[in-house]
Amino acid sequence: MSDKKNIDKLVIAISSRALFDLDDSHRVYEEQGLEAYQQYQIAHESEPLQPGGAFGLVKKLLHLNTQLNSQRVEVILLSRNSADTGLRIFKSIEHYGLAITRAAFSGGASPYRYISAFNSHLFLSMDGADVRHALEQGVAAATILPSATAMVSDDRLKFAFDGDAVLFSDEAERIYKSEGLEAFARSEKESANQPLSGGPFKPFLAALQQLQMEFAPGESPIRTCLVTARSAPAHERVVRTLRAWNIRIDESLFLGGMDKGVFLKAFDADVFFDDQEAHCDSARHHVATGHVPHGVANEAPGPDGSAVGKARKNQG
Repeated sequence: MSDKKNIDKLVIAISSRALFDLDDSHRVYEEQGLEAYQQYQIAHESEPLQPGGAFGLVKKLLHLNTQLNSQRVEVILLSRNSADTGLRIFKSIEHYGLAITRAAFSGGASPYRYISAFNSHLFLSMDGADVRHALEQGVAAATILPSATAMVSDDRLKFAFDGDAVLFSDEAERIYKSEGLEAFARSEKESANQPLSGGPFKPFLAALQQLQMEFAPGESPIRTCLVTARSAPAHERVVRTLRAWNIRIDESLFLGGMDKGVFLKAFDADVFFDDQEAHCDSARHHVATGHVPHGVANEAPGPDGSAVGKARKNQG
């Protein structure tokens, strides 16, 4: 996918369950069926839904339009509801004053096929299957994991990203998984001057940088951070890759395998994206976290224990 796609506007597609807490109504659906769910939603139509895992992030993203005095960010709602049962969702959007006007209600089918049609740069959902479909379409996507951590209340918007298999391809991580740390370090040192290929979040990071440049130097409320398990000498290839892409990261943390959670908390990340479930489970105790089911860490092990085959199903 070209990084130049629709850079005049940052477009975020989000599922209704990521935006609002729909656990109660979803439980009705699972336990009593579709008809009971429809009746439940209509009966509670006048009751605003509680904020979901990505609500605070969406609110901050939309606030960028006010700060820029221009419609540079758009949020699209994607939902498996019908327009009828989805009326409660739009009433909740109105209740919270969210400037969301476009939506796709797919009536029980997966709405992922509309992600590219809306020219989305990022898709956030609680359904792992939909997220994987979005990634296959070349759109940055993540499964939002429930977190008890409150989002930072100021206007700053801080994104944190893992490196390999998120911002970058998983080519280096494959060497680490198959041959070990020593082979990985040797390969990265030998390839220091060869830029890594882009991962699924490269176009989103590029679009974020375009927004950052709309603000006067030193005044952008958007801040980005690379949080990687890499350490020296494997850091050099990362630095040279970003330089070759002409993309600037505000902060970079090379942790050499240390736990990422406390560093994400110190950065005050609004959201962190990582491809490895273990890292996500740790990070979610400190910040809102999105699992990116992409790359070798998300492939089912083959008969010999190697990571090959189809991507395993992540819990939605």
